[in-house]
Amino acid sequence: MASTESTKTITLPVLGMSCAACASSVESMVAAQKGVEQAEVNYASQKLKVVYHPELIQPEVMQKAVQGVGYDLIIDTDHADEKQAEIKANSYKALKNRVLAAAILTIPVVIFGMFLMDVPYANYLMLLFSAPVVFYFGKGFFINAFKQARYGKSNMDTLVALSTGIAFIFSIFNTFYPEFWHQRGLHPHVYYETAAVVIVFIMLGKLLEERAKSNTSSAIKKLIGLQPKTVIRISGDTETEVPIAEVQAGDQLLVKSGEKIPVDGKVYEGSSFVDESMISGEPVAVAKKPGDAVFAGTINQKGSFRFVAEKVGGATLLAQIIQLVQDAQGSKAPVQKLVDKVAGIFVPVVLFIAILTLGIWLLFGGTHALTQGLLAMVTVLVIACPCALGLATPTAIMVGIGKGAEHGILIKDAEALELGHRVNAIVLDKTGTITEGKPKVTTLNWDAQLPTDQLVMAQIFAALEQQSEHPLADAIYQYFKEKGLSPLPVEAFESLTGMGVTASYKGEQYWAGSHKILKGQSISADLQSAAKALQEQAQTVIYFANTRQVLAVVAIADQLKEGSAAAVAALKYRGIEVYMLTGDNAQTAEAVSKAVGIDHYKAEVLPSDKAAFVRALQASGKVVAMIGDGINDSEALAQADVSIAMGKGSDIAIDVAKMTLISSDLRQVPKALRLSKLTVKTIRQNLFWAFIYNLIGIPLAAGILYPFNGFLLNPMIAGAAMALSSVSVVSNSLRLKFSKLN
Repeated sequence: MASTESTKTITLPVLGMSCAACASSVESMVAAQKGVEQAEVNYASQKLKVVYHPELIQPEVMQKAVQGVGYDLIIDTDHADEKQAEIKANSYKALKNRVLAAAILTIPVVIFGMFLMDVPYANYLMLLFSAPVVFYFGKGFFINAFKQARYGKSNMDTLVALSTGIAFIFSIFNTFYPEFWHQRGLHPHVYYETAAVVIVFIMLGKLLEERAKSNTSSAIKKLIGLQPKTVIRISGDTETEVPIAEVQAGDQLLVKSGEKIPVDGKVYEGSSFVDESMISGEPVAVAKKPGDAVFAGTINQKGSFRFVAEKVGGATLLAQIIQLVQDAQGSKAPVQKLVDKVAGIFVPVVLFIAILTLGIWLLFGGTHALTQGLLAMVTVLVIACPCALGLATPTAIMVGIGKGAEHGILIKDAEALELGHRVNAIVLDKTGTITEGKPKVTTLNWDAQLPTDQLVMAQIFAALEQQSEHPLADAIYQYFKEKGLSPLPVEAFESLTGMGVTASYKGEQYWAGSHKILKGQSISADLQSAAKALQEQAQTVIYFANTRQVLAVVAIADQLKEGSAAAVAALKYRGIEVYMLTGDNAQTAEAVSKAVGIDHYKAEVLPSDKAAFVRALQASGKVVAMIGDGINDSEALAQADVSIAMGKGSDIAIDVAKMTLISSDLRQVPKALRLSKLTVKTIRQNLFWAFIYNLIGIPLAAGILYPFNGFLLNPMIAGAAMALSSVSVVSNSLRLKFSKLN
């Protein structure tokens, strides 16, 4: 074996996979190639990760191996994701058109087969309508089944191809040679409608699955979109706009007001406020001055500055978030994997039973051994049709998703419904999830001994904050604006970095800002006591003063959402452990967690810390749900077993999450978990009904009762039983619509 030092790792998109068994086929074919150390297929992300020795094998060889079993790889790594997205979009559109066309042709076949079978030339009309459905719109099942069979493999396509193909060929024989059965005292039934309906239903199931997976890459696209395409590079006195791909560590860059920061670096000239909510989740922009670090994808709000690039390309924090989100998303498997695995075992078992049935009839069947043996074999294959099996999961998921939408819970992924009922640990973001996510004035205390009219002082205070660039200033200005106060015209306005602002009105100087702004001004005992009490509640205190005294103190805080405490109580009542993670300081985190009844919390955490915390809980055996609203939560959302986003949060968080609460009300979370429990229960019931028909029907179809009472199941009745199993599954799924989530 070659040294591991010579290995190379690549990730290639896979095309054509429709089930977990397909992923297994691709994985095993690539792993079997000489020079491949490791091959791993993520069915959810439709990607193959390969560790290989370049001197022994190249991606082109892997591609040919995969093509041999009916799939394909995109080996152009420069534009692989774009090509995969384009091919998937075109494939979904084509599948949708095929399902529609096949359904239109199948309707008259069903009408003739069920109600007008004695009409002249009915069999020929059914043949005419069903042939395109089976062999044109359903040709993919036969092609894939053949390619699987060449390598001794089978999947859902194998069973579909066998059951529909044999039913169709058997029907053609009975259409053109009915006298074969008439001479033996039997009626030549045809099963065109069975073959056509099976093809349409299975195609519909695949369409529903593709629809559920169609948006998995949109979050990555939006994260990538956070990085600007070009940047202004400084060389001496020259400013040049260059593509971001050309930026190297050590370059001096300029960021203007309102622009996105292109790479990670350190400020060396200028100052501004930067929105870093994608990293910290906190709504208040962060002041930046020379020596401070800045990060790619964050937004420069006011002012411009120059900085030195330190990390570029894949080394930036944004790039790492993108990669981690991709990895976490790709590591998940859909609920359908159980059905696909069962189908992989079910197919050879059914084939064995069908062949065994014919063999036993030939040995012990007597006079009509061949005739009855053939009928029994066909009946086994028809009644074992996987139609109900294929519908068991998607129909329940479809109804469950609709039920969730009625209650303001948008569900994008079947896995969320599969795992939700098993959640025993929930991690909550603070800002925008437990709290409103927008700073507001909670308290305004004036000095009892104001030197002049309080209204005039309020108008001066409003004027100072109106002109200030600090994010908290807007909260104070909006507070006064809502009370109908107009700012007075102040003069000589000046912003004092790190402290606050100052201006004069009618010759007197006024200040507004943190405690650092106070220069010997006296503060009354009442205001001092009020300020201390507010700070102990983790609220930010702003002082308003003139040259002699502090005139007022204002408290600003991110207020709790109305239903947060009730939601936490409901989750704890269900025995679920609740954790809170926030980028805010420890004092604020403690105050918020205490207010809503959360026992476990962590403060000052970065996005990677949140994801690591989720992984640690999972490693301890917990099934973890993550609830957040910001870009900074996306990595942890992707990592969690169940991810829930606030509807009023960032687009990226919503895209990454598998569930979204439209109202952003945490009280919807217990309802979502209840819906999961009901949906999984329905899926299990559906699988029971799908299998019970086979467990009872296959032995009857094989003729197990014939030696005792002469009973032999008619293939037509077998077709009806197959249809009834599908009806049972769909009907049971529809019951979910009437369930209560409270």
